[in-house]
Amino acid sequence: MSTPPAGTTEKKMFSRNDYLAPLPIPTGRKPSDVLNIIWRKNEVFLDIGNYSIGSAVMVMWPMVMLFLGLAYLFKDPDALILGACIMVIPIFFLIQGLFRKVPLPIRFNRQRREVCVPRDNGEYWVVPWETVTAAATQQSSVSQAGKATMGLLVIGFENPDPHATEDSKHFSLGFNCGGGTTAMALWECMRSYMEIGPEAAPDAAALNSGANLRYYIDYIKDKAKERGWFLTLLWEGLVGIFIFNAPLATYLQRKKLYPPPDLLYPNIIEWSKPLPPEQWAKRSPELDDAIVKRETELAGRVEAQS
Repeated sequence: MSTPPAGTTEKKMFSRNDYLAPLPIPTGRKPSDVLNIIWRKNEVFLDIGNYSIGSAVMVMWPMVMLFLGLAYLFKDPDALILGACIMVIPIFFLIQGLFRKVPLPIRFNRQRREVCVPRDNGEYWVVPWETVTAAATQQSSVSQAGKATMGLLVIGFENPDPHATEDSKHFSLGFNCGGGTTAMALWECMRSYMEIGPEAAPDAAALNSGANLRYYIDYIKDKAKERGWFLTLLWEGLVGIFIFNAPLATYLQRKKLYPPPDLLYPNIIEWSKPLPPEQWAKRSPELDDAIVKRETELAGRVEAQS
């Protein structure tokens, strides 16, 4: 599956695709784990997961509050019936998701410069890091309500088995982060970890304290130190609690991810152990050259803007 070179941008009237890898060159964005996809991080590997039960709650809760508000405001029980008809299927899938196993994470091993990709059939692929593809995709639509933009970070992997069947040659994972610069910042969490080191990537999402609602209170206190109590209570309090029900979303997300699932394949347990520095895999010369060229290009942009 061929893709344009990293650094290529394709623009159309209502879409934009930014190709980020291969080869994984710098995007110029600061790493930002906007979706809390980092589940584990240490000196050897980084676990990336894609489980968003909390996001589902925060998307559905405003609709629930809307229909409850209409029923109360107009004293009309039909609004409740209409809301139940519209929300019954999303709520069903949400409840179903709560009883499903959390998908296994993808593991990026920086010392071996390889990626372990678990598959649904109990198998896994070990893919060379420099063959991983990544793209930030963004689509826009215009309606009477205005312009709406949606986007993804799409990361792709190729099955290293040359005898793989056609339906098991490729695997891709999409992260609903809005595309564009946000997708680049999310990709930088993985790229920076692999190419710079653990210190360059954000820490893992705070999952080690389990499903404790005290976490949300501590989160509000931290935000209050940054921007004051008024804005914090307005956004994290009023909007976060009543509009998006962030405490419930946080509780369910952390309950399902405490602890996050691990890769227990015997070979991968061994593969995940640290290596002596002299045995660490090295960048390819092609990637070295591409990174130098890209860093020079980014430095030129900064000078032109200053």
